[in-house]
Amino acid sequence: MSKKLVAYFSASGVTAKVAETLADAIGANIYEIKPETPYSKADLDWTVKTSRSTIEMNDKTFRPAIADKDARIEDYDTIFVGFPIWWYVAPTIINTFLECYDFSGKKIVLFATSGGSGFGNTVEELKNSVSDTTQLIEGGLLNGKQTYQSVSSWVDNLDL
Repeated sequence: MSKKLVAYFSASGVTAKVAETLADAIGANIYEIKPETPYSKADLDWTVKTSRSTIEMNDKTFRPAIADKDARIEDYDTIFVGFPIWWYVAPTIINTFLECYDFSGKKIVLFATSGGSGFGNTVEELKNSVSDTTQLIEGGLLNGKQTYQSVSSWVDNLDL
C-alpha cells in the first residue's frame, strides 16, 4: 500500500473541508498549501479587474509565494492535490507548490471544488510544473457535502 498525502489550497474553506474528509477516508496525511500573504475577501473578488486573484490569473507566469515548503513530498507515493477552480483552471499557487518539490516518479491526483465550472485546461496548465516522470491524474470535482463514504467510493473509482 502506498503512502498518501492530501495537499490542498483553500481560499474560503470549502476545499479545506473536502480535503479533510478525503484524508480521513483514505488514511492520508494532510498538508495545507498556504500563501505567504493570505487572500482577503477583496483579493478574491473575481468581478474586480484589479483584485489580486484576477491579476494573478491573467498572468499565467505569476507564482504566488507559499508560506512554507515543508510538505515532505519525498515521503509519499501518491499525492492528492486539491484547490478551487479559478477561471476554469487551478490557481497559480498550485503551480508554485508543484514547482517547489520533486514529484518525479510520483502520482498526483488532482481534485477541485467549483461553484459551477469544470476542470477546463487544468491538467494541461499544470503539466509544465512537474517532471515528465510524474503521473498527473485529473481526479475530478468534489463539490457539495462529501461524506466519508462518497469520497471513499470516488477514490475506489479512480483505480489507482
